[in-house]
Amino acid sequence: MKVSSSSGRVCGGGGGGIACRIGDGEDNDAGSRGDSDGGGGGGGGCAPNNSGSPPCSDCGDDSGGGLVAGVLVSDLGEVISDRYVGVARRQFASRQASERGSSKADQSDSSSDDETTLRQMLVSLQHQVTDMSANLTTRLDELQSRGVSPSPVITFYGTEHRGHVETSVALSEIRTQLHELTRSLESCQSEVTEVKRDMVAIKNELDTVQQVKEEIEELREYVDRLELQSHRRKLRLLEQGLTFSLSYSILSSMLGMLMFGYNTGVINAPEGNIEKFIKDVHFERYGTSMENSEAEFLYSFAVSIFAIGGMFGGFSGGIIADRFGRKGGLLMNCFAGIIGACLMSATKYFLSYEVLFVGRFIIGINCGLNTSLVPMYISEISPLNLRGGLGTVNQLAVTTGLLISQILGIDQILGTDDGWPVLLGLAICPAMLQLILLPLCPESPRYLLITKQWEEEARKALRRLRATNQIEEDIEEMRAEERAQQSEATISMMELLCSPTLRQPLVIAVVMQLSQQLSGINAVFYYSTSLFITAGLAENVAKFVTIGIGVIMVNMTLVAMPLMDKTGRRTLHLYGLGGMFIFSIFITISLLITEMIDWMSYLAVVSILGFVVFFAVGPGSIPWMITAELFSQGPRPAAMSIAVLINWVANFAVGIGFQPLKTALDNYTFLPFSVLLAVFWIFTYKKVPETKNKTFEEILALFRQNGSLVEIEASKTASTITLEKSEDNPLN
Repeated sequence: MKVSSSSGRVCGGGGGGIACRIGDGEDNDAGSRGDSDGGGGGGGGCAPNNSGSPPCSDCGDDSGGGLVAGVLVSDLGEVISDRYVGVARRQFASRQASERGSSKADQSDSSSDDETTLRQMLVSLQHQVTDMSANLTTRLDELQSRGVSPSPVITFYGTEHRGHVETSVALSEIRTQLHELTRSLESCQSEVTEVKRDMVAIKNELDTVQQVKEEIEELREYVDRLELQSHRRKLRLLEQGLTFSLSYSILSSMLGMLMFGYNTGVINAPEGNIEKFIKDVHFERYGTSMENSEAEFLYSFAVSIFAIGGMFGGFSGGIIADRFGRKGGLLMNCFAGIIGACLMSATKYFLSYEVLFVGRFIIGINCGLNTSLVPMYISEISPLNLRGGLGTVNQLAVTTGLLISQILGIDQILGTDDGWPVLLGLAICPAMLQLILLPLCPESPRYLLITKQWEEEARKALRRLRATNQIEEDIEEMRAEERAQQSEATISMMELLCSPTLRQPLVIAVVMQLSQQLSGINAVFYYSTSLFITAGLAENVAKFVTIGIGVIMVNMTLVAMPLMDKTGRRTLHLYGLGGMFIFSIFITISLLITEMIDWMSYLAVVSILGFVVFFAVGPGSIPWMITAELFSQGPRPAAMSIAVLINWVANFAVGIGFQPLKTALDNYTFLPFSVLLAVFWIFTYKKVPETKNKTFEEILALFRQNGSLVEIEASKTASTITLEKSEDNPLN
């Protein structure tokens, strides 16, 4: 729109801008200055003419006032929308690109800066709109109070018009522009909200990426820690004395205990095949059929004669250990194992079950010697801080042998009429392997120094076992033990029984061995298949469940190994006996009501497995270990002989007596074992001391001074021993 006036002043409005021009009729583009300032609709309002005429009275003041300001508001909203929001988006896009490689802290700071900038822009815009609205409202009120303006000369698209301009038209235009400004402001607010949402989403994505980076870094640190721990563990094992030579010696000697476990369980699976063979031989000889009860008795004798041989072997273990040494005795014992295995495998060849009995007897001698010599050898070559854990490998070897025999004894492998002699004869394998490996092992340094007085040989053996020349601490500890035992350097069994100081540890050793054998575990080992059949399982299923017993024994023995030196021997033994007592009660209950409730057979299976678990935790390994720990070098062989003899006597009693006991008591078969377990638990709680981390001399001092328990504080060289009366005395 263009405006001219000959009379002095004109007010006008339209389109993108409104201007008042006073003067000599000169045309002027009213929007030029407004465009240069960033607005689209005119920049000034009423401007004075060249002749000095008064300002426009309709606009209200010298600045051009309400109408011009109202027109400018619409364009101002569009400018703000384009400038503020556009600039914010461009800034945010550029910062988003630059922040992708930055750290999480930088990203967080940048995001918060953008958000603050947008918020400030929006607040500034709101203030401007508020001020403009207030001014416009004031101008509208003034216009309404004045009414109609004078008649100006208006040039509209080249045509001049004179007349009065209605104030209502101007007011309508101002309202329209205010509505447009409001919509522009709302649009700006929505766009700012969208930008903020985008910022939050991108910030969340950046947080997720950073979290993934942190997790990757934590994983990398965890792997590094594992590698470091593995390296430290190896160093710690070397520092503790678990060297290659020590590990090799322990693995070589524990083959004897593996043989013991194998021959204990190998007779279980082929029970029916062996009874059938006995009947066939009897019919071949005499032409008459043998009664089932006679065949069962002869089978029980084949089971039990193994324990009789174990008695002889265990009783002679101390004599052989002192005369030929621990390693020498084990080497000689390998030949007994080879002979016994050959005889058992040749049973069908000779068509004689007597050959089976002889083979089982000889292999029993072998296993009896192993149960005496192997724990003694391992306890004497092990460092003090590893003696408990390494002593557990005895039971680990026994359970491994049991598991192997149970797996090989199933019908699909060697549990057949033709395969069972081979199954029994495979006992030759550990004996042959031990015969090959043992010559490379060192002899027990304690035996060489204390028993044989061969100090140089003892030093050589220690250097091999410890893989270091720093052996003076071990030598001094052995010398202290030797000085304490000079008066009883070689003690016979009768002297052992008569000694007041040694009688109490001997009683403890004997009761510990009885707690192992009379707990009922051998009833499970020898007759587990028939027990599961009695509980309602099919025969083929019962054999596989028996294998499960072996698997559980091995796994629980591995669990018990690290606990031995942490929890202590006495505590684990109490846990084991207590758990066995509870599950023996469950076995009795399940056997009683299996016939009434079908699913009770599963309770019987679970109870037997739980019984085995707690046996592996405590009574399985601790009696062998603690018997060797309770005695010093002098009385140890004799004490081991007596304890092992008692163990095998109890083994024989359970093996030969369980079937008659089962016949007599039927479903109450495990009730006597429950009573014995309770007795053994009370005895252990009252009388058995803790031997964890104590030297042999310290343990012996526990029983001195008329059997009173004393605490010993030994220096590293074990040269000074102080006895202090203990108030807590489980031996009294």
